This record gives sequence, structure tokens and C-alpha cells, in this order.
Amino acid sequence: MTAAVLPSFRAFSYHWLLYRRTWKGSIVIGLVNPLLFLTGIGIGIGKLIDANSGGVDGVDYLAWLAPGVLAASAMQMAFAGGGFAAFREATPEGSYASAAATPLSPTDIMVGQQLFATARVALLSAGFVVVQVALSAAPSLSGAALAVPAACLTGIAFSAPMAAWAVTVRRFTTLQTVFRFIVQPLYLLSGTFFPLTSAPEWLQKLAYLSPLWHGVQLCRGLSLGTLTARQLLVHGSVLIVLAAGGLIVARVTYRRRLHQ
Repeated sequence: MTAAVLPSFRAFSYHWLLYRRTWKGSIVIGLVNPLLFLTGIGIGIGKLIDANSGGVDGVDYLAWLAPGVLAASAMQMAFAGGGFAAFREATPEGSYASAAATPLSPTDIMVGQQLFATARVALLSAGFVVVQVALSAAPSLSGAALAVPAACLTGIAFSAPMAAWAVTVRRFTTLQTVFRFIVQPLYLLSGTFFPLTSAPEWLQKLAYLSPLWHGVQLCRGLSLGTLTARQLLVHGSVLIVLAAGGLIVARVTYRRRLHQ
């Protein structure tokens, strides 16, 4: 088992070494942007919502918002680590061609990329939760901590399918289009900033198809301590199926791309 896993960790160590030199750039996307949402919307607009409506679902808006922003941030980081990174590394200037010339298999290369993408989501999500606790935006310290692995699951549910697809893409503008018109709108259509019960019924049904909605519900339920066993099973299962399906397809697309 160890011998089979070790090559993937060698691929992971390459990405981690590069990240140690370039981590400052990821802070903006992974930590600064979510914190701006948390402070600007959660604290600024949240005061008005709390004063007029008594919060959302019985809790302060800031505490309700924070887990949703955590899940949405995990999605965005996963797209960068799964979609953009896979596309970049699969180009002639990227590392995949060189790695494929070593004993590493395409699956080793793919798994190493996914391990790194998940590790980055975990690291930045933990940093977000620390600030969330410092801002008194976490009703429960243990609940906020449990939201970190939920954010990681949300991340890999995006990064694995995105990598499986992105490694087949030839034009960078294709990824930009998907990010602009599919990924970014999910922020507004997945219950991140407002309860979907206030949205039209057709929009609610559409949102239920979004992986981010399941991630938001999982992170929020764990953070607020309101998640039921059934909800854990449903939301967790959807994200696990997406992650597993993405990894299975990625094995095929990576092999085809790297063996050309």
C-alpha cells in the first residue's frame, strides 16, 4: 500500500515545493477575498439584517454567512488548483510532460495534483476559521473546526472534475469562460449570501443541483450545530460521489493527454 501511494506523494511534494515559494499570491484568493466578504457584508450589512430581522434562522447574520463564504472560497480555490493548474501543467511549458517521462504514471501525477489542491484548501480554510473565531462569527469552536474538512470535501468535489476536464482543454479562454459564467455565479445561486427560501421556487430547484449548495449546507450545518444525520448523509454523499467520479474520469483523461 505504501509503495503504491508513495509516487503520488512525490508528485505532491513537487507542487508543495513550488507553493512554498509562491504562497503569497494564493493568500489573496484564498484568504483576503473571503475575509473582505466576511467583514464587508457580514459585519456591514449584517448589522442592518440583525436589527431589522433578528438575524437569519435564529443566529446573527455574520455567523450564518461565514460558513457559506468558507465553502464558496473552497470552491474557488479548488477551481484554481484543479482547473487552472491542470491546464497549465499539461501545456508544453508545464511539469506534466517532464513528470510523465519519469516512472510516475499519469494517475500518480493526477493524484499528486489533487493532494496538493486539497492541502491548500485545508490550509487556507483553517486560516479563515481562525479569523472567523476571532471575529466572534463562530457560535461553536468545535463546529467551526469541523467545517474545515467539510470545506476540503467541497473543494475536491470541484477540483477533481475540473482537473479531469481541464487537462483536455487547449485554450485558456475556455477555462476563463467557465469560471466567469458558471463558477462565479454559483456564489449567488447556492445560498451563500442569503437563504434560498427567499428566492423563486425555480431558482431553489436549480440551486439544489449545485455542488456548492451542498457544500454550503454541510459547512453551515456543522458550524452552527444544526446539521442532522440525514442532511450529513445527503450532502456528504453528493460531494463524495462528485469527487470520486471526477477522480475516475481524471484517470482516463490524464492517461490520454500524457500518452499522446
